[in-house]
Amino acid sequence: MTASSALPYQRLHVELDARRYPIHVGPGLLDAPDMLVPYLAGRQVMIVTNETVAPLYLERLKRTLSGDDRDVRDVREVILPDGEHTKTLASVERIWDALLAAGFNRRCTLVALGGGVIGDMAGFAAACYQRGVAFVQVPTTLLSQVDSSVGGKTGVNHPRGKNMIGAFWQPRAVLIDTGTLATLPARELSAGLAEVIKYGLIQDADFLAWLEARMPALRGLDVEALTEAILRSCAIKAEIVARDETEQGQRALLNLGHTFGHAIEAHQGYGNWLHGEAVGAGMLMAAALSQRLGWLAADDMARVETLVADTGLPVTAPAAMSADDFLATMRLDKKNIDDRLRLVLLSSLGEACVYDDTPSDMLESLLADFPRA
Repeated sequence: MTASSALPYQRLHVELDARRYPIHVGPGLLDAPDMLVPYLAGRQVMIVTNETVAPLYLERLKRTLSGDDRDVRDVREVILPDGEHTKTLASVERIWDALLAAGFNRRCTLVALGGGVIGDMAGFAAACYQRGVAFVQVPTTLLSQVDSSVGGKTGVNHPRGKNMIGAFWQPRAVLIDTGTLATLPARELSAGLAEVIKYGLIQDADFLAWLEARMPALRGLDVEALTEAILRSCAIKAEIVARDETEQGQRALLNLGHTFGHAIEAHQGYGNWLHGEAVGAGMLMAAALSQRLGWLAADDMARVETLVADTGLPVTAPAAMSADDFLATMRLDKKNIDDRLRLVLLSSLGEACVYDDTPSDMLESLLADFPRA
């Protein structure tokens, strides 16, 4: 038995036929070579990380990938600036420059070490380099562990819209070391919990009730509670992605709150609101619109409001953002078809739908009336 196989961990899979891949979840997995090395395409490895994560975890990961008994000879790294505002084509070009300077070929593997921004950019770089090379996700934030590292959405932002340039490119594996959450700032933890709440709202009312009861433990970094939240979130996402990999239908439900939230991020300037903070406010807006449509009762709406507030997320929209500001960005949303605004709404707690028939006056009234701060 190797040291890594003795570590306590759990595994589930994203079922995509021949492209099936595992999600490993547990403490200490950054030091587990047999969780990573089998998923490398060849002997060339480029770790993509940022200036915040590199001092914490880069050397550990390099030792895991290039120890004396590893069949990996060439492990390099590219260290990017941190922050959502860096999620641009210019940053991805730095990854390509590093790959070309190192002479990496089609059997290289990119390893994304960091949060959602790093994962999205490394995946997009992998999708395009020499028309597609392997990559592995090693997410270090809660948001990336429960959402962005799973499912193969990669890309960068454009000044006029979030994630408007990208590709579907699945990782070979996702390695979630729950120990990395010990270094996560409280604000980043709350941002990740927004995506966890999303899963309960769209598909699992029992999970939603579990979150209501466990929120103090989750915010207190209780390892058992966080591990359960990660596993249940990843299981829901894996199930949806397996049914609809390229978002032709049901996968769009994973965007609950995101149409409103992306508008906030673009208007405020990427990085001023964390993605999860904007999604938290966006989920409240989606729930409020669902209530106006008669789908949610007042008690349902109160539960959503309380849970978002208990998570430490914003419960108001930006003070200077008008209804017209929201609509200008929302009209560019990728879910829209034939100029019809398609929103993910809640038909009940634990069940979502994609709806493209919201009366324009109702939406404009909701956007105008929603609390600002």
